[in-house]
Amino acid sequence: MLQVNNIEVVYANIIQVLRGVSLEVGMGKIVALLGANGAGKTTTIKAISGLLKTEEGKIIDGSIFFDGKRIDRLNPQKIAAMGMSQVMEGRRVLEHLTVQENLMIFAHRRKDRKEVKKDLETVFDYFPRLRGFYRRTSGYLSGGEQQMLVIGRALMARPKLMLLDEPSLGLAPLMMEEIYEIIKRINSERRMAILLVEQNARAALSIANYGYVMEDGRIAISGLAEMLMDNEDIKEFYMGLSSVGSEKSYRDVKHYRRKKRWLS
Repeated sequence: MLQVNNIEVVYANIIQVLRGVSLEVGMGKIVALLGANGAGKTTTIKAISGLLKTEEGKIIDGSIFFDGKRIDRLNPQKIAAMGMSQVMEGRRVLEHLTVQENLMIFAHRRKDRKEVKKDLETVFDYFPRLRGFYRRTSGYLSGGEQQMLVIGRALMARPKLMLLDEPSLGLAPLMMEEIYEIIKRINSERRMAILLVEQNARAALSIANYGYVMEDGRIAISGLAEMLMDNEDIKEFYMGLSSVGSEKSYRDVKHYRRKKRWLS
């Protein structure tokens, strides 16, 4: 479904952010892209969706293919029309519009009005809370409800691939679990491919098929989600866990070598 081939990205022709990033998202799969702040995760998905061009960013090397077609030279509108929806970090609802108006915005290109109504019902099936807030101004929703709204809004475009940027950011644990269960259900029922960008490695890998970990604009490690969940590096740097006991010291040789490798 998606192939990112060794891309390099610069901002303002000066600052290089991505250095040879490659990844794949298979048909109907959930792929997690993990990493700390500043690792290059958001830049990667903006390069995929074309939004990079709106921020003085540019792909200077490599290529991106979506559904068999090269897209790294296309604008965001054309990429979206091909069947890609991006849910941006920070719950970007249109605060002065109602829930109804927010949802219908992503269906504005569609001519199949009967199917639009069916998809609206599907969104309410995934997110029952939104039905009761149908005519409420979106800015008055809670953070979790706004996250549900932006995911539902993206679904209204009937995408083949959804890009989710930090869907758990700022949410209470119970709300995060609820939203992740819904994401998993959407993937299962609609066979929709999802690229999930997260700092919360435990949550992302719990529903993903495959994962990539970014460090300093590069892919540092990748593998099946189950493998990454058991990886000592992932446990230590992203889950706060380690097989070494509570008396662990930075002088420990194994820990030192691992940390040196990740930060080099």
